[in-house]
Amino acid sequence: MDLAWIWKSILIVVGGTLLLRVAGRKSISQMTLAQTVIMVGIGSLLIQPLAGKNIWTTLAVGSILVITLIVMEYAQVKSDKIEQFITGKSKVLIENGEINEKNLKKMRFTVDQMEMKLRQQNVTSIEKVKWATLEPNGQVGFELKSDDQPATKKDIQSLQKDIEQIARALNVTIQKTPYPQDSNHHDIFSEVAKKEHNDEPPKHLQ
Repeated sequence: MDLAWIWKSILIVVGGTLLLRVAGRKSISQMTLAQTVIMVGIGSLLIQPLAGKNIWTTLAVGSILVITLIVMEYAQVKSDKIEQFITGKSKVLIENGEINEKNLKKMRFTVDQMEMKLRQQNVTSIEKVKWATLEPNGQVGFELKSDDQPATKKDIQSLQKDIEQIARALNVTIQKTPYPQDSNHHDIFSEVAKKEHNDEPPKHLQ
């Protein structure tokens, strides 16, 4: 009985792990197009030795793929034009609460997909977003408008000290009042529950 498949399987796991370790630690969602192509290629190669093909040739081809990826990544560091060609540039999706329909259409990115990305970042309304960009790795980056940015712990502590100092100076007791709910914005989370848009986007972006 031929037991060569046992040591081949072990060698594939070890060799494949080393190749992917050299290629990078990024998750699929963080990979560039070039990295994704290389990873898919390595995945296809690694299973071939078990089907009878030469294992050393497979590992050699995998090494060449990884070396090619590393060369491409160094080239991107040296040249902005190469980086733009291989990786691409970020595209503006939202500007001052307004959707950039032109870029959405160009990137084949729907309003629903954009809202899903924003909900994952706990953004409740497009109108609160100052800037939102679609990054080359498929992630959405955003900046909230100044009035909608959350206060930091330092901001709250500073404000609390100021209030306490004023209260002691005036010798008064400050009563807490309920925080008013903001009803001026359309909550994109509620759209999921209602299964419809608060403001219907253009048909070509749905």
